[in-house]
Amino acid sequence: MIRRATRSGATAAATLCLLAAAAAGNAGASPLQPGAIDYVALGDSAAAGPLLPDQDMSAPGCLRSRDNYPAVVAAALGATLTDVTCSSARTAHITDTRQGTFAGAVPPQLDALSPDTDLVTVTIGANDFNLFSTALSCTNPLPQPTGTSCRDKFTAGGRNQQRDLIRDWAPAWGAMLDKVRERAPHAEIAVVGYGTYLRPGGCPAQQPIWPQDADYLQSVMADANEAMAAEAARRDVRFIDIRQATSGHDICAGPTQAHYAGLVPAEPAVPLHPTVLGMQAIGAHVAGELR
Repeated sequence: MIRRATRSGATAAATLCLLAAAAAGNAGASPLQPGAIDYVALGDSAAAGPLLPDQDMSAPGCLRSRDNYPAVVAAALGATLTDVTCSSARTAHITDTRQGTFAGAVPPQLDALSPDTDLVTVTIGANDFNLFSTALSCTNPLPQPTGTSCRDKFTAGGRNQQRDLIRDWAPAWGAMLDKVRERAPHAEIAVVGYGTYLRPGGCPAQQPIWPQDADYLQSVMADANEAMAAEAARRDVRFIDIRQATSGHDICAGPTQAHYAGLVPAEPAVPLHPTVLGMQAIGAHVAGELR
């Protein structure tokens, strides 16, 4: 349920309508009129949708699709969307650092927020702990035991390097939420986590990742989700877990089922990023949780 300190009788009435619909178990479209919710989407490529059809040319360097999950959420809720998600963004690019892109620098995403903002979604963090480069280092087309397991490399000496990176990153990520709250004091803030990219054991016959390395990569996402959920809970911020919603639709699934592109994508999408189908599913799940 989107909650907000009301600014007018119209907003109060809209909120009451939404509460009534939820109480009645209404699973249909939001009763709010278009424009009743001022929605700002913050985040990285998992939210932006690089290379997905209908790229937003207002900020070409961000590789942002007009059909990403924030667009799906906005349509479902009848919200007015300001989407400043940007591929390759790190947590600092939300708060106080201009992000350089091939088409020029873009302002900190926080600049899109105001006291009039009603809803904020946030998907950020994977670039802070180098998820994409870690995943690429786990690619191994050779059969075992030829080559090196990335799980063994990242856990050598009994130390889980990725888990340590996430642990060290989490406080700064939590501080980012504090700044979001300062800029949008009346908004409902929803953190949208990362999904199920690989099923248990992976699918080495289809994707060149050994089973133990597939499990390790998904465990990194689990660690990140748990860290984000904990920081969000400390601030009474909603965390929306999309792992179940994307389970069974990982990079091992067929092209008509996959919510994430494989290392060799079968459609326009960046490897290990949401497909068009994935954005639709994630957006529908997020909208359902917000209702």
